[in-house]
Amino acid sequence: QVLPVESGGGVAQPGGSLRLSCVASVRSDRSSTMGWFRQAPGKERAFVASIGLGWRGGNKYYADSVKGRFTISRENANNTTVYLQMNSLKPEDTAIYYCATRGDYCSGYGCFRATSYRSWGRGTQVTVSP
Repeated sequence: QVLPVESGGGVAQPGGSLRLSCVASVRSDRSSTMGWFRQAPGKERAFVASIGLGWRGGNKYYADSVKGRFTISRENANNTTVYLQMNSLKPEDTAIYYCATRGDYCSGYGCFRATSYRSWGRGTQVTVSP
């Protein structure tokens, strides 16, 4: 099984921006969803955003904590590269960010459950510090 691969983490100042990328091995003719999660030290893994992949995909969902600041996108219907553009970063955004895939479409809070995602990347560190 080919796992998703994240890239683009690093250090940013508060108010700054970073863009994460994730490449996943999924078929564009099948239903699937890619999600971003994050885990800060001493905290549970938390949902950040998700997007449906494939020809019938495209629906996006965000955690309230990042809504209006983060944007999830994909290159096109044939491509399984997904981006997470993070603007107006805050120190509380500091965490390891993971991308993950699941073999179906989800909606609303149904996308938030980490246990519904089958394949996980190794994560990339994001640090927001003055």
